[in-house]
Amino acid sequence: MTTFKKIAIIASGVIIGLSGSAFIADQYFEISKNLDIFSTAYKEVNTYYVDEVEPGKLIRSGIDGMLNSLDPYTNFYSEAEIEDARFLTTGEYGGIGASVAQHGEYVMITEPYDGSPAQREDLRSGDIILEVDGKSTRNKVSADISKMLKGQAGTEITLKIKRDDEIIIKKLKRDDIKLKNVPFYGMIGDDIAYIKQTGFTNDAGKEVHDALEELKKTGKVKGIILDLRGNPGGLLHEAVNIVNCFVDRGQLVVNTRGKVKEWDKEYRTLNAGLDLDLPLAVLTNRGSASASEIVAGTIQDLDRGVIVGQRSFGKGLVQNTRPLTYNTQMKITIAKYYTPSGRCIQALDYTHRNEDGSVGKVPDSLTHEFRTKGGRIVKDGGGIKPDVEVDAQKLSTIAKSLYDKNIIFEYANKYRNTHATIVPTAQFKLTETDWQDFMKFIANKDYQYTTETEQELEQLKAKAEQEKYFDAIKTDYDDLKKKLSHDKKTDLERAKVEIEELLELEITKRYYFQKASVESTFDDDTDLKAALLILHDEARYKSLLKVK
Repeated sequence: MTTFKKIAIIASGVIIGLSGSAFIADQYFEISKNLDIFSTAYKEVNTYYVDEVEPGKLIRSGIDGMLNSLDPYTNFYSEAEIEDARFLTTGEYGGIGASVAQHGEYVMITEPYDGSPAQREDLRSGDIILEVDGKSTRNKVSADISKMLKGQAGTEITLKIKRDDEIIIKKLKRDDIKLKNVPFYGMIGDDIAYIKQTGFTNDAGKEVHDALEELKKTGKVKGIILDLRGNPGGLLHEAVNIVNCFVDRGQLVVNTRGKVKEWDKEYRTLNAGLDLDLPLAVLTNRGSASASEIVAGTIQDLDRGVIVGQRSFGKGLVQNTRPLTYNTQMKITIAKYYTPSGRCIQALDYTHRNEDGSVGKVPDSLTHEFRTKGGRIVKDGGGIKPDVEVDAQKLSTIAKSLYDKNIIFEYANKYRNTHATIVPTAQFKLTETDWQDFMKFIANKDYQYTTETEQELEQLKAKAEQEKYFDAIKTDYDDLKKKLSHDKKTDLERAKVEIEELLELEITKRYYFQKASVESTFDDDTDLKAALLILHDEARYKSLLKVK
C-alpha cells in the first residue's frame, strides 16, 4: 500500500471520528440549550406571573406535557404516586381491598375483593362512603378517596357509609392486598380445562402453572382454554413464564429492540413445559394488550394453539421503570418487542404523528407478512388476528342503556340487601317473580335511549336537509319516525333474555365476587362456545394449524 493511500485512509478515519464527535457534541449542546431555556422560562413565570404559582404543579405540568408528546405509556410518578406504580407491577398494596367510583357528590364501593378486609367486614357494592376517619368525603373524587383508604397493613380505619336509607359505621384493619392474576379456573363440562387470567403482575406464571397442574390432576383434561380477554398486560417475564407452561425450555418467546443496544434482549423459556400436547385455545379481544399479546402471538407463531375471538389491541412497546431524584420514578418506553416469527404487533405509530398531533394506525399497505413455525402467514402492525374470528357480542340499545345508567348495578345492590344468600353461581337463575320485581324497580327510572335505526333515520334527515331534499320526503320521514317510535315495554320483552343475563351476572358478583364475573357468563359466551367446538373437533383443530 502506498504512503499516499495510508495517509488517505487515516485521514478519512479522522474525519469520520471527528464527524461522530461533532454530532454528539451537537446533541449535548441542544439538550443543554433547551434545558437552559426551560429553566429561564420557569424562573420568569415564577417571578413575574400576576398570581402566585405552585412550583411543584408548574413543573409537573411541564413534565406531563413533554411526556404526552411521546406515547401514553411513558409516565412520571411523584413520590406520593410510587405506591400506585408499585401496584402496577406487583398487584400488591396496603388497604381495605375494594374498588371505588364516583357517585354524585360522594364515592361508592363498586366491588369488595374476596377475602379482603372490606369483604370480611361486609362492605357491599353500592355502599356510599360519607366519612373516612371522621373526615367528610363530600365533593372528593374517587382518586382522593382511594388514597385515603390505602395505608400500611395493620393500621385501622373507620368508615361512615350509607346503605339504602341506613347509616352504618364500619371499623376495618388494613391488610396487604394482592390481586390475583387468575381469579378463576375450573373444568367446563367433563374435559376442558378453563383458566381466566386478568393480569401479569408478579407470580402470574406460577398462578397459571398451578391452576393447570391442579386441573390436570383430574385426569379428564382433553383441551385447555386460556382466557386473556380484557387483560391489559404487565410484566414481560411473566408472559414468558406463561408461554413456558405450554412449550418446552429453550424456546424463543420474544425479543426486544430499542435505541440503547445493550438493552436488546432475547427472552427464552427456562423450564420444562407443563403440557406440550393438549389442544390449546387462547381467547383474545380488543382489551387484550401488551403481555397478553406476547402470549397469544407466541402461541400462534409456534403453532402451539389456536387464537379465538377478536383482534387484540396492538401494543408492541416495552416499558422500563427508571429511578429519578427525590424518590420519584419514570416509566419509559425503551423498546419494541417482536414475537418468534419476527413481527411487531404495534398498531399505532407514535413516532410519525399527524399535523394535528393525532396518532394514526399503521396502514395495511405498510404491514408485512411473516411465517409461523409451520409456515402459516401472520402479519405485523395491528395486534394479533385470531385464527378463528368471532363477532363481538353486542348489547341491544335498551340493555346498554340500563347497564350504562347503572340501573342494573343498583338493582343488584337492592337484591343483595334483601337476600342474605343465593345458590352457587352456576345454578343461579332469575325467576319470573324476580323479573317482575325488576320491572317495578325501573318503572320510574330514566333510561331514555335511541335505537340504531332511529339514529340512522336522523342521519338521513340531516343529509337530506343538507342537500335540500328534505321537504320532498318530510311526510314519509314523519310516518317512518312514528312507526319506529319505540315502546319500552315491548323492547324490554324483546331483550328480556340478555337483560336477565346481565342481572344474573351483577347479582352473583355480590355474593361470589370475581369468580362470578367469569362463571356466570359461561352459558351465553360466544367466544367460549366457539373455542369449545374447536377443541372437541380434533380434525378441525389440526386443520387450523396447517398451511392452507
